[in-house]
Amino acid sequence: MVVPQAQSAVVERLGRFRAVADPGLNFLVPFLDRVRARIDLREQVVSFPPQPVITQDNLTVSIDTVVYFQVTDSRSAVYEISDYIIGVEQLTTTTLRNVVGGMSLEETLTSRDAINSQLRGVLDQETGRWGIRVARVELKAIDPPPSIQDSMEKQMRADREKRAMILNAEGQREAAIKTAEGEKQAAILAAEGEKQAAILSAEAERQSSILRAQGERASRYLQAQGQAKAIEKVFAAVKRGKPTPELLAYQYLQTLPQMAQGDANKVWMVPSDFGKSLEGFARMLGAPGEDGVFRYEPPKEEAPQEAPEDEDESIRAWFDTSSTPEVAEAVRAAEAVARKEVPAPGMLGEPGALGQAPASAPPARPDQA
Repeated sequence: MVVPQAQSAVVERLGRFRAVADPGLNFLVPFLDRVRARIDLREQVVSFPPQPVITQDNLTVSIDTVVYFQVTDSRSAVYEISDYIIGVEQLTTTTLRNVVGGMSLEETLTSRDAINSQLRGVLDQETGRWGIRVARVELKAIDPPPSIQDSMEKQMRADREKRAMILNAEGQREAAIKTAEGEKQAAILAAEGEKQAAILSAEAERQSSILRAQGERASRYLQAQGQAKAIEKVFAAVKRGKPTPELLAYQYLQTLPQMAQGDANKVWMVPSDFGKSLEGFARMLGAPGEDGVFRYEPPKEEAPQEAPEDEDESIRAWFDTSSTPEVAEAVRAAEAVARKEVPAPGMLGEPGALGQAPASAPPARPDQA
Protein backbone atom coordinates (compact mmCIF):
# COMPACT_ATOMS: atom_id res chain seq x y z
CA MET A 1 0.00 0.00 0.00
CA VAL A 2 1.25 3.50 -0.89
CA VAL A 3 0.35 6.27 1.58
CA PRO A 4 0.54 9.87 0.18
CA GLN A 5 2.61 12.58 1.85
CA ALA A 6 0.96 14.40 4.84
CA GLN A 7 -1.34 11.46 5.42
CA SER A 8 -1.32 8.37 7.59
CA ALA A 9 -3.31 5.17 7.71
CA VAL A 10 -4.44 3.16 10.74
CA VAL A 11 -3.92 -0.56 9.96
CA GLU A 12 -5.80 -3.34 11.82
CA ARG A 13 -5.11 -7.07 11.76
CA LEU A 14 -8.05 -9.30 12.45
CA GLY A 15 -9.93 -6.29 13.94
CA ARG A 16 -7.20 -5.18 16.30
CA PHE A 17 -4.84 -2.22 15.93
CA ARG A 18 -1.55 -3.28 14.37
CA ALA A 19 0.27 -0.11 13.25
CA VAL A 20 0.07 3.35 11.71
CA ALA A 21 1.27 3.33 8.14
CA ASP A 22 3.55 6.25 7.37
CA PRO A 23 3.71 8.05 4.00
CA GLY A 24 5.36 5.88 1.36
CA LEU A 25 5.31 2.14 0.54
CA ASN A 26 3.81 -0.17 3.19
CA PHE A 27 3.26 -3.96 3.06
CA LEU A 28 0.02 -5.59 4.25
CA VAL A 29 -0.91 -9.28 4.69
CA PRO A 30 -3.87 -10.05 2.45
CA PHE A 31 -7.08 -11.09 4.19
CA LEU A 32 -5.52 -10.34 7.59
CA ASP A 33 -4.63 -6.63 7.49
CA ARG A 34 -6.98 -3.84 6.50
CA VAL A 35 -6.95 -0.01 6.66
CA ARG A 36 -9.31 1.27 9.37
CA ALA A 37 -9.02 5.00 8.52
CA ARG A 38 -6.92 7.48 6.61
CA ILE A 39 -5.98 10.61 8.58
CA ASP A 40 -5.00 14.00 7.08
CA LEU A 41 -1.97 15.27 9.00
CA ARG A 42 -2.15 18.84 7.64
CA GLU A 43 -3.56 21.78 9.67
CA GLN A 44 -7.27 21.94 9.11
CA VAL A 45 -9.64 24.91 9.22
CA VAL A 46 -13.18 24.33 10.40
CA SER A 47 -15.80 27.09 10.49
CA PHE A 48 -18.72 26.40 12.81
CA PRO A 49 -22.18 27.91 12.28
CA PRO A 50 -23.28 30.88 14.46
CA GLN A 51 -23.95 29.95 18.06
CA PRO A 52 -26.37 31.94 20.29
CA VAL A 53 -24.61 33.05 23.47
CA ILE A 54 -26.08 34.98 26.42
CA THR A 55 -23.88 37.68 27.89
CA GLN A 56 -23.69 38.80 31.50
CA ASP A 57 -26.20 41.60 30.90
CA ASN A 58 -28.78 39.06 29.55
CA LEU A 59 -28.33 39.88 25.87
CA THR A 60 -28.23 37.17 23.24
CA VAL A 61 -25.50 37.50 20.66
CA SER A 62 -24.66 35.25 17.72
CA ILE A 63 -20.97 34.30 17.45
CA ASP A 64 -19.23 32.59 14.52
CA THR A 65 -15.98 30.77 15.32
CA VAL A 66 -13.15 29.37 13.23
CA VAL A 67 -10.84 26.69 14.66
CA TYR A 68 -7.41 25.81 13.29
CA PHE A 69 -6.25 22.33 14.46
CA GLN A 70 -3.92 19.53 13.42
CA VAL A 71 -3.92 15.78 14.13
CA THR A 72 -0.73 14.75 15.87
CA ASP A 73 -1.65 11.19 16.88
CA SER A 74 -3.62 9.19 14.33
CA ARG A 75 -4.28 6.22 16.67
CA SER A 76 -5.84 8.49 19.38
CA ALA A 77 -7.86 10.41 16.79
CA VAL A 78 -9.41 7.12 15.62
CA TYR A 79 -9.84 5.14 18.84
CA GLU A 80 -10.29 7.85 21.53
CA ILE A 81 -13.27 9.65 19.90
CA SER A 82 -15.72 8.64 17.27
CA ASP A 83 -15.71 12.01 15.39
CA TYR A 84 -13.10 14.50 16.51
CA ILE A 85 -14.56 17.34 14.34
CA ILE A 86 -17.94 17.15 16.10
CA GLY A 87 -16.12 16.92 19.42
CA VAL A 88 -14.13 20.07 18.68
CA GLU A 89 -17.30 21.89 17.60
CA GLN A 90 -19.25 21.01 20.75
CA LEU A 91 -16.31 21.74 23.01
CA THR A 92 -15.85 25.13 21.32
CA THR A 93 -19.56 25.97 21.79
CA THR A 94 -19.62 25.11 25.50
CA THR A 95 -16.34 26.89 26.23
CA LEU A 96 -17.48 29.98 24.31
CA ARG A 97 -20.72 30.18 26.28
CA ASN A 98 -18.80 29.83 29.51
CA VAL A 99 -16.32 32.58 28.61
CA VAL A 100 -18.81 35.06 27.11
CA GLY A 101 -21.35 34.48 29.88
CA GLY A 102 -19.03 36.28 32.31
CA MET A 103 -18.70 39.38 30.10
CA SER A 104 -21.00 42.23 29.18
CA LEU A 105 -21.86 43.07 25.61
CA GLU A 106 -19.33 45.89 25.39
CA GLU A 107 -16.58 43.70 26.83
CA THR A 108 -17.45 40.95 24.36
CA LEU A 109 -17.22 43.34 21.43
CA THR A 110 -13.89 44.79 22.57
CA SER A 111 -12.17 41.68 24.04
CA ARG A 112 -11.81 39.36 21.06
CA ASP A 113 -8.15 38.65 21.74
CA ALA A 114 -8.87 37.65 25.33
CA ILE A 115 -11.73 35.37 24.24
CA ASN A 116 -9.54 33.77 21.56
CA SER A 117 -6.76 33.09 24.07
CA GLN A 118 -9.12 31.49 26.60
CA LEU A 119 -10.79 29.32 23.96
CA ARG A 120 -7.47 28.13 22.57
CA GLY A 121 -6.16 27.24 26.02
CA VAL A 122 -9.23 25.21 26.97
CA LEU A 123 -9.51 23.45 23.60
CA ASP A 124 -5.84 22.57 23.42
CA GLN A 125 -5.97 21.08 26.89
CA GLU A 126 -9.12 19.02 26.30
CA THR A 127 -8.28 17.80 22.80
CA GLY A 128 -4.77 16.69 23.68
CA ARG A 129 -5.97 13.20 24.64
CA TRP A 130 -7.66 12.91 21.25
CA GLY A 131 -4.35 13.40 19.49
CA ILE A 132 -5.30 16.87 18.26
CA ARG A 133 -3.42 20.15 18.70
CA VAL A 134 -5.51 23.35 18.47
CA ALA A 135 -3.38 26.09 16.86
CA ARG A 136 -5.78 29.05 16.83
CA VAL A 137 -9.37 29.97 17.58
CA GLU A 138 -10.84 33.08 15.98
CA LEU A 139 -14.19 34.81 16.44
CA LYS A 140 -15.31 35.50 12.90
CA ALA A 141 -18.38 37.58 13.77
CA ILE A 142 -20.27 38.79 16.83
CA ASP A 143 -23.79 39.84 15.89
CA PRO A 144 -25.97 41.40 18.61
CA PRO A 145 -29.78 41.50 18.19
CA PRO A 146 -31.22 44.06 15.71
CA SER A 147 -32.71 46.15 18.52
CA ILE A 148 -29.32 46.30 20.23
CA GLN A 149 -27.65 47.22 16.95
CA ASP A 150 -30.13 50.05 16.47
CA SER A 151 -29.50 51.27 20.01
CA MET A 152 -25.75 51.08 19.49
CA GLU A 153 -26.00 53.04 16.27
CA LYS A 154 -28.08 55.71 18.01
CA GLN A 155 -25.57 55.81 20.86
CA MET A 156 -22.65 56.16 18.46
CA ARG A 157 -24.52 58.84 16.52
CA ALA A 158 -25.25 60.70 19.76
CA ASP A 159 -21.59 60.42 20.80
CA ARG A 160 -20.46 61.79 17.46
CA GLU A 161 -22.97 64.64 17.65
CA LYS A 162 -21.84 65.32 21.20
CA ARG A 163 -18.19 65.48 20.14
CA ALA A 164 -19.15 67.67 17.19
CA MET A 165 -21.05 70.05 19.46
CA ILE A 166 -18.16 70.11 21.93
CA LEU A 167 -15.67 70.85 19.16
CA ASN A 168 -17.99 73.52 17.73
CA ALA A 169 -18.37 75.11 21.16
CA GLU A 170 -14.61 75.00 21.67
CA GLY A 171 -14.09 76.64 18.30
CA GLN A 172 -16.63 79.38 19.07
CA ARG A 173 -15.00 79.89 22.47
CA GLU A 174 -11.53 80.21 20.96
CA ALA A 175 -12.88 82.52 18.26
CA ALA A 176 -14.61 84.69 20.87
CA ILE A 177 -11.43 84.82 22.95
CA LYS A 178 -9.32 85.75 19.94
CA THR A 179 -11.86 88.36 18.85
CA ALA A 180 -11.98 89.86 22.35
CA GLU A 181 -8.19 89.96 22.51
CA GLY A 182 -8.05 91.63 19.11
CA GLU A 183 -10.67 94.21 20.12
CA LYS A 184 -8.78 94.80 23.37
CA GLN A 185 -5.51 95.37 21.54
CA ALA A 186 -7.26 97.60 18.99
CA ALA A 187 -8.89 99.64 21.77
CA ILE A 188 -5.54 99.97 23.57
CA LEU A 189 -3.79 101.08 20.39
CA ALA A 190 -6.61 103.48 19.53
CA ALA A 191 -6.46 104.95 23.02
CA GLU A 192 -2.69 105.28 22.76
CA GLY A 193 -3.08 106.98 19.38
CA GLU A 194 -5.74 109.36 20.70
CA LYS A 195 -3.54 110.09 23.70
CA GLN A 196 -0.52 110.86 21.53
CA ALA A 197 -2.66 112.91 19.15
CA ALA A 198 -4.14 114.88 22.05
CA ILE A 199 -0.67 115.47 23.51
CA LEU A 200 0.72 116.61 20.16
CA SER A 201 -2.34 118.79 19.49
CA ALA A 202 -2.08 120.39 22.92
CA GLU A 203 1.65 120.90 22.44
CA ALA A 204 1.03 122.42 19.00
CA GLU A 205 -1.67 124.73 20.37
CA ARG A 206 0.63 125.71 23.21
CA GLN A 207 3.51 126.46 20.86
CA SER A 208 1.26 128.34 18.44
CA SER A 209 -0.28 130.37 21.29
CA ILE A 210 3.17 131.20 22.62
CA LEU A 211 4.44 132.16 19.18
CA ARG A 212 1.27 134.17 18.42
CA ALA A 213 1.55 136.01 21.73
CA GLN A 214 5.21 136.70 21.15
CA GLY A 215 4.43 137.98 17.65
CA GLU A 216 1.61 140.24 18.91
CA ARG A 217 3.85 141.51 21.70
CA ALA A 218 6.65 142.31 19.27
CA SER A 219 4.14 143.85 16.82
CA ARG A 220 2.66 146.11 19.46
CA TYR A 221 6.09 147.12 20.62
CA LEU A 222 7.12 147.91 17.07
CA GLN A 223 3.87 149.86 16.46
CA ALA A 224 4.53 151.89 19.59
CA GLN A 225 8.08 152.49 18.48
CA GLY A 226 6.83 153.49 15.03
CA GLN A 227 4.24 155.86 16.43
CA ALA A 228 6.88 157.42 18.69
CA LYS A 229 9.24 157.83 15.76
CA ALA A 230 6.44 159.29 13.62
CA ILE A 231 5.54 161.83 16.31
CA GLU A 232 9.22 162.72 16.70
CA LYS A 233 9.56 163.14 12.94
CA VAL A 234 6.40 165.31 12.74
CA PHE A 235 7.49 167.58 15.57
CA ALA A 236 11.00 167.80 14.12
CA ALA A 237 9.57 168.73 10.71
CA VAL A 238 7.33 171.33 12.30
CA LYS A 239 10.25 172.82 14.14
CA ARG A 240 12.42 172.82 11.03
CA GLY A 241 9.65 174.56 9.04
CA LYS A 242 9.47 177.50 11.47
CA PRO A 243 5.68 177.90 11.20
CA THR A 244 4.11 181.28 12.03
CA PRO A 245 1.05 181.71 14.27
CA GLU A 246 -1.05 182.41 11.20
CA LEU A 247 -0.05 179.05 9.68
CA LEU A 248 -0.86 177.25 12.94
CA ALA A 249 -4.25 178.99 13.08
CA TYR A 250 -4.93 177.99 9.47
CA GLN A 251 -3.99 174.35 10.15
CA TYR A 252 -6.20 174.36 13.22
CA LEU A 253 -9.13 175.62 11.22
CA GLN A 254 -8.47 172.95 8.57
CA THR A 255 -8.65 170.28 11.27
CA LEU A 256 -11.93 171.41 12.82
CA PRO A 257 -14.18 169.93 10.07
CA GLN A 258 -12.50 166.55 10.47
CA MET A 259 -13.01 166.67 14.22
CA ALA A 260 -16.70 167.44 13.71
CA GLN A 261 -17.36 164.45 11.44
CA GLY A 262 -18.01 162.03 14.34
CA ASP A 263 -21.61 160.97 15.07
CA ALA A 264 -21.23 161.84 18.76
CA ASN A 265 -20.02 165.41 18.02
CA LYS A 266 -23.12 167.60 17.89
CA VAL A 267 -22.01 171.12 18.96
CA TRP A 268 -18.53 172.70 18.72
CA MET A 269 -17.55 175.91 20.50
CA VAL A 270 -14.74 178.03 18.97
CA PRO A 271 -13.24 180.30 21.64
CA SER A 272 -12.97 184.04 20.78
CA ASP A 273 -9.48 184.29 22.14
CA PHE A 274 -8.22 181.61 19.80
CA GLY A 275 -5.69 183.99 18.21
CA LYS A 276 -4.29 184.92 21.57
CA SER A 277 -3.89 181.29 22.46
CA LEU A 278 -1.92 180.66 19.31
CA GLU A 279 0.20 183.74 19.96
CA GLY A 280 1.01 182.49 23.47
CA PHE A 281 1.87 179.09 22.05
CA ALA A 282 4.18 180.71 19.48
CA ARG A 283 5.87 182.88 22.12
CA MET A 284 6.43 179.86 24.35
CA LEU A 285 7.92 177.56 21.72
CA GLY A 286 9.30 180.05 19.18
CA ALA A 287 11.89 182.81 19.03
CA PRO A 288 11.34 186.41 17.67
CA GLY A 289 12.88 187.13 14.27
CA GLU A 290 14.26 190.38 12.85
CA ASP A 291 10.74 191.39 11.79
CA GLY A 292 9.38 190.77 15.31
CA VAL A 293 7.45 187.57 14.32
CA PHE A 294 7.87 184.51 16.50
CA ARG A 295 9.03 181.44 14.55
CA TYR A 296 10.04 177.91 15.56
CA GLU A 297 13.72 177.23 15.53
CA PRO A 298 14.89 173.97 13.95
CA PRO A 299 15.74 171.35 16.53
CA LYS A 300 19.23 170.23 17.08
CA GLU A 301 20.23 167.12 15.25
CA GLU A 302 19.83 164.19 17.58
CA ALA A 303 22.02 161.17 17.47
CA PRO A 304 20.31 158.19 15.79
CA GLN A 305 18.83 155.86 18.35
CA GLU A 306 19.56 152.17 18.37
CA ALA A 307 16.95 149.51 17.71
CA PRO A 308 14.87 148.59 20.76
CA GLU A 309 16.16 145.03 20.74
CA ASP A 310 19.73 146.40 20.85
CA GLU A 311 18.93 148.62 23.83
CA ASP A 312 17.41 145.92 26.03
CA GLU A 313 18.74 142.35 26.11
CA SER A 314 15.50 141.03 27.69
CA ILE A 315 13.44 141.82 24.56
CA ARG A 316 15.97 140.63 21.98
CA ALA A 317 14.20 137.24 21.74
CA TRP A 318 10.94 139.03 20.75
CA PHE A 319 12.32 139.88 17.33
CA ASP A 320 13.90 136.48 16.62
CA THR A 321 12.01 135.24 13.54
CA SER A 322 14.01 132.02 13.09
CA SER A 323 12.22 128.71 13.76
CA THR A 324 13.23 126.30 16.49
CA PRO A 325 15.24 123.21 15.38
CA GLU A 326 12.32 120.90 16.20
CA VAL A 327 9.88 122.89 14.07
CA ALA A 328 12.39 123.13 11.23
CA GLU A 329 12.95 119.36 11.33
CA ALA A 330 9.18 118.71 11.29
CA VAL A 331 8.78 121.05 8.31
CA ARG A 332 11.59 119.31 6.44
CA ALA A 333 10.02 115.88 7.11
CA ALA A 334 6.65 117.13 5.85
CA GLU A 335 8.26 118.60 2.73
CA ALA A 336 10.07 115.27 2.07
CA VAL A 337 6.76 113.37 2.30
CA ALA A 338 5.06 115.93 0.03
CA ARG A 339 7.79 115.60 -2.61
CA LYS A 340 7.42 111.79 -2.83
CA GLU A 341 6.55 110.58 -6.30
CA VAL A 342 3.12 108.93 -6.62
CA PRO A 343 3.46 105.76 -8.79
CA ALA A 344 1.25 105.27 -11.81
CA PRO A 345 -1.69 102.77 -11.50
CA GLY A 346 0.11 100.21 -13.66
CA MET A 347 3.27 100.35 -11.55
CA LEU A 348 1.66 99.55 -8.19
CA GLY A 349 2.46 95.84 -8.52
CA GLU A 350 6.16 96.42 -9.37
CA PRO A 351 8.55 95.90 -6.49
CA GLY A 352 9.93 99.08 -5.04
CA ALA A 353 7.27 101.32 -6.72
CA LEU A 354 5.96 102.66 -3.44
CA GLY A 355 9.33 102.76 -1.73
CA GLN A 356 11.01 104.97 -4.41
CA ALA A 357 13.00 107.71 -2.76
CA PRO A 358 12.10 111.31 -3.75
CA ALA A 359 14.48 113.59 -5.57
CA SER A 360 17.00 115.17 -3.25
CA ALA A 361 16.09 118.69 -2.28
CA PRO A 362 18.27 121.23 -0.46
CA PRO A 363 17.48 121.35 3.27
CA ALA A 364 15.40 124.31 4.34
CA ARG A 365 17.13 126.96 6.42
CA PRO A 366 15.62 127.76 9.85
CA ASP A 367 14.74 131.34 8.78
CA GLN A 368 12.97 130.01 5.64
CA ALA A 369 11.04 127.38 7.66
